[in-house]
Parts: sequence; structure tokens; C-alpha cells
Amino acid sequence: MLKEHKTAITSIKGKINELQALLDISGKEKTMQQLQARSSEPSLWENPKEAQKILQDLKATENLIAQWKSIKSRAEDISMLIDEAIGSQDESMDAEVSKDMEKLNGDISLLELTTMLSGQYDKSNAIVAINAGAGGTDAQDWAEVLLRMYSRWADSKGYKIEIPDISYGEEAGIKGATVIISGEYAYGYLKAEKGIHRLVRMSPFNADGKRHTSFASVEVIPEITEDIKVEINPNDLKVDTFRASGPGGQNVNKVSSAIRITHLPTGIVTQSQSDRSQHANREAAMKILKARLYEMMLEERKDKIEELRGQRKDIGWGNQIRSYVFAPYTLVKDHRTNVETGSVQKVIDGDIDMFIEAFLKSSTGKTGGK
Repeated sequence: MLKEHKTAITSIKGKINELQALLDISGKEKTMQQLQARSSEPSLWENPKEAQKILQDLKATENLIAQWKSIKSRAEDISMLIDEAIGSQDESMDAEVSKDMEKLNGDISLLELTTMLSGQYDKSNAIVAINAGAGGTDAQDWAEVLLRMYSRWADSKGYKIEIPDISYGEEAGIKGATVIISGEYAYGYLKAEKGIHRLVRMSPFNADGKRHTSFASVEVIPEITEDIKVEINPNDLKVDTFRASGPGGQNVNKVSSAIRITHLPTGIVTQSQSDRSQHANREAAMKILKARLYEMMLEERKDKIEELRGQRKDIGWGNQIRSYVFAPYTLVKDHRTNVETGSVQKVIDGDIDMFIEAFLKSSTGKTGGK
């Protein structure tokens, strides 16, 4: 068995060298040095937005290089351990080596995903809209579970999470929410989540003891960066203020700090109520409006909108991309890739990388340009 491990680790080391070239590690090390120099300049914070982008790019570049170096170092350590075990004919090391190699292969697969994220918008932050569909209160509760799932996933990646807008259900859950997830490749990963998500469980809101099916939609669009120009005429905007509301419709602010912006020519409405400052809420609502207008512009110019947001479908039967079953058995199945797991609780706690990875691998070559 140890000799088989020796063959396997040799293959893995070859794959790591290929990743070095694919990820352009030497080029990224030069980029890191340049970003480090810029981040040390005394004038860095004269332009806060540019400073924030520099620091964000620096962190992402450092993390990528560190991931690759860690994988390379661990492969060398495992190789040495195998050689020592073979030399001493110590078969007791087999289990430890197997465990180490399984973990290493998993981390290599995750790093390989980065090489698939070469689309125009893949490095962007993601704007995620979650909306309850068919299923009443259960669907609203399900929408809130999805919000928690993506928040936990984002936390595990070290991404920043903002919730500029959320609409609570009368009894439980949420009718909808808009989430901005900030971090390199956030959109590249989360574009795999666009579509209808179906839940099957025993309803906690119904005493009849029957299974209940609920639906929620997830829409994902890239946040537009400063170098992409979207012209918005101030005269085309209708800006309303209102009081932010909490669960059950209760007002959580005594002043009208929440902002709703309507773009009159298109009818697009965005709003933000997460901050006590009108200015901050207006900025957040404008950020979302800008992304949606750019998305619309792409649709008109290139007819490629379905690649960016996924086809708009009814939030109900027959359109789901993934099903989450809690009863009579436990199963999460992605209907596009047929990847499935019985660990439903782990999935709704944010462990969704298996589905993202499978989707990206299945769509490589077909959607790489989006």
C-alpha cells in the first residue's frame, strides 16, 4: 500500500507543479510585492475606495500564494514520510498517510477551482437576492435558512457580508433579502447557486403532520466596479425615505433613514435599510441599482443576460436546481450535476463547496466567458 501511495504522491506533486504555472505564482508574487509597496505609501488613504481595493487585492493575492505554498510543502512532507515508512517497512504509517493524502487532494481540488474562474466578472463581489416562493410561511422560513447558509459559507471564506435590504414575513422567516458578499471570486463561486431551491420537510408551522414542499429563488449578479461606467441621470431617479422594519413589520428605527430608489425609465427598484444613516443607505441602494442597470445593458447589447443571472423561472415545481430533503429521508441533490449528500445539516450550515465545484467543472468551457 505504501508503494501505491508513493506513486500517488508523485502524481500529486506533478499536479501541484502544473497549478504553479496555471496560477502564475511567480507573476502573482511580483504583483504582491507591488501591492505591498503601494499599501505602505503615506498617501494611501487619500482615496479610501482605491485604498480598500488595494488592500483587498493584496489580501487575496497573499492568500492564494500561501495556499499554493502550503499544498506544496505538505506534499513534500508526505513524500518524505512515505519514503521513511518504506525504508523502515513500517506499514503502521499507512492509515496516517492515507488521511493526509485525502485532505491534500481535497485542498488541491479547491485550489483548482480558481483556475476555472476566468470569466469577465468572476473576481467581482456578488450581489445575492433571495426571495421566498410557493409555500407560504414555510417558504419564507426556507428563504431565511438559505440566507443563513450563504452567510455561513461566506464567513468560512473570510468574505465580508452586508445585508442592505431584508423584508420579514408576518409570522416567520423573510419574504426576501439582498446580500452583498465581498471578496475575490465571490461572484465566480456563487454564480453556481443561481436558480430555484426546493425544500421538503415536516412543516413546523402546520400541525397536520404532513410533508411540506417549499421553494425559494436565488439570483446572483456581479457588483459593478468603479472602472465600469454606468451613466445614471439624477432626474431619472425617484428617491423615497421610510422607516426600517424588523420581524413582524415592527419599525426598528424612529427616523426615516431607509432609502428606496426607483429608476423611472426601467422601473427597477432597489432599497437599503441596514444603516441608520440615510447617506450610507443611499450609497448601498445605488450600488445595487448600478449593478442591475449594467446587467440590463448587457442584455440589450449582447443578449447574454441568461449567462449572468440564470433564466428567470417561476419559483415553484419543476424549475429547481437543487432539492433539500429532510423527510422521510435526508438528502441534498443538485439536479444539474447529480451531486448529492445525505448530510443536509452540514449543507445548510454552509458546506456547499461540493456543489459549487461540481457545477464549475461541468460548465468549464461552456460558461468560462461570462
